[in-house]
Amino acid sequence: MSCEEYQKNGYLLRHDFFSEADLVRIEPILQLFHEQWMGKNREHYQSQAINSAYITRRHATPDDARQTLFDFISCNKMIEIANSLISGEPAFMNTQLFFNPENPDQKNYWHRDIQYVPYSIDRQKERLASSTVLHFRAAMVDEPGIELVPGTHKRWDTAQEFETRTGANNRMPHDALPDGKAIPLKRGDLLVFSANMIHRGLYGGDRFAFDIIFSDADPELLQFVEEDCLPDTQEMQTLEHPEIFAATWAALAGNNKPGKTT
Repeated sequence: MSCEEYQKNGYLLRHDFFSEADLVRIEPILQLFHEQWMGKNREHYQSQAINSAYITRRHATPDDARQTLFDFISCNKMIEIANSLISGEPAFMNTQLFFNPENPDQKNYWHRDIQYVPYSIDRQKERLASSTVLHFRAAMVDEPGIELVPGTHKRWDTAQEFETRTGANNRMPHDALPDGKAIPLKRGDLLVFSANMIHRGLYGGDRFAFDIIFSDADPELLQFVEEDCLPDTQEMQTLEHPEIFAATWAALAGNNKPGKTT
């Protein structure tokens, strides 16, 4: 699928994008983080959790492992895609892991990521039209993937879509939508999709996916980035594309959050 197709549909799927060597390099790091996160967040997992975040946070991941993740995140083949889809300067926002809920009967839910920011509906519509936030999902196993409503990265909801994702008028966030498209993933696939579009996770199998989130270098978008999740100047020196992190530091400085220099 070309970048032109992304502009139309809101997602880009590349099969076998990551080599086995790519995955083996990061897999034990992700598994260790996941095991430690599960131990510390057992109650949250048992009640509802389907993802964790901040995998590159200092002290959550050993320094050498953090450097390996930063190498992976800033590798040339991913940044080439980020540059082609984000007008202007791409910036690193966050990392996440996605897994199955403990309760096999737990329902998934349609959403736009932007609905979790404290914006009015009118402001959400404005940001939908003016901002780009992208999930780069690396599938670590074969899994059901996600379901998307193509094109909704550029348009607002229909009445049915809005009622479904907000649970209004007797609709439920897990109800089927007529234009939903399931995107199953295999180990090594890369799925890039707009966080602004209507989507939901599909649970099942051994679901385990590593998401890297890039966005416009916009201080408003990046205001909630945790500094401890970013490499410092010394750590950036060996990266293929340190500019994706430098852009985030610059945005934080614009929000009066100065970057580290040692």
